[in-house]
Amino acid sequence: MNRLAYLLVALPFAAYAGGSNYGITPGAHPNLAGKVSEWPVPTPLFARDPAVAPDGSIYIAVMAGNKVARFDPKTQSFKEWDLPAGHRPHGLLVDKHGMVWTTGNGNGTIGKLDPVSGKMTEFKTPSGGGGPHTLIITDDQRAIWFTMQSGNKVASLDTRTGAIKEYRSSGGPYGLALDKAGNVWFCRMGDNKMGKLDPNTGQMAEVDTGGGSRPRRVATAPDGMLWITFYGNGKLAKLDPSAMKVVKTYPLPAGDSGPYAVTVDGGGVVWANEISTDTVVRFDPKAEQMRVVQLPSKSVGIRKMVIDASGRLWYMGSHNGRLGVVE
Repeated sequence: MNRLAYLLVALPFAAYAGGSNYGITPGAHPNLAGKVSEWPVPTPLFARDPAVAPDGSIYIAVMAGNKVARFDPKTQSFKEWDLPAGHRPHGLLVDKHGMVWTTGNGNGTIGKLDPVSGKMTEFKTPSGGGGPHTLIITDDQRAIWFTMQSGNKVASLDTRTGAIKEYRSSGGPYGLALDKAGNVWFCRMGDNKMGKLDPNTGQMAEVDTGGGSRPRRVATAPDGMLWITFYGNGKLAKLDPSAMKVVKTYPLPAGDSGPYAVTVDGGGVVWANEISTDTVVRFDPKAEQMRVVQLPSKSVGIRKMVIDASGRLWYMGSHNGRLGVVE
């Protein structure tokens, strides 16, 4: 284990100032010290997209290694499961029963792994492919929504039956989140737009985010606002889903640094990473202030971050193969 402590650097920021939809209610950590700890994963073959389990353990999708890994923070130890050939998990989440759901980016499936038995069940998408990408789960845990980047679709899976329904879109759908009304919002990165799907009617709507914005990830805050990373122009954006518009954008400290992952803690504090500078930014909308955490490793490659029940931020370095936590 490489354990290093870093102080948060406050940056004055005059501006108005995720709910993660990953099955675990994120906590808040008002007295964050900025300590960073990292652990090398057993199979560092493009490990990515961590998720918190009900017992506090962290699951990781090991995409190129075709595995799922679990990290136990208490013992600081890892365990791995091999997945069916060609699955290549892109993202994952853990439901309230401890089942691990994965997007089979390589073979057009959604996977369900029972960590106790090691049994993996795959549910094939109707189109037979489409590049299942990012996934979220509803509060009642009856549906999993996911994007299909190469198939230009958004889809839902019934967790009780495994039935999958697809909805056509465009722009290479990427990150997604649910608003307070249950609508599905997804990043149409290639179109510079946010898509909105009403799951009750199947009706689509959109919000233009501006040329060159390239929205990548989105998270819902406790107050219902959506926070989006604009990968193309180095900004963090606040979108009001009721008003159907971006109400404010905030340039991140490192400028055009490729902001990628975004999540919001239980107190409404927003976290985003700057992938080209190996930094993580904490934005407090109430204090209208940004603070920067410099990560201990170089070429980290964070693509997803999650907040656990105690308010700690977990990230996975897909480039350096290290799982990290900020607390």
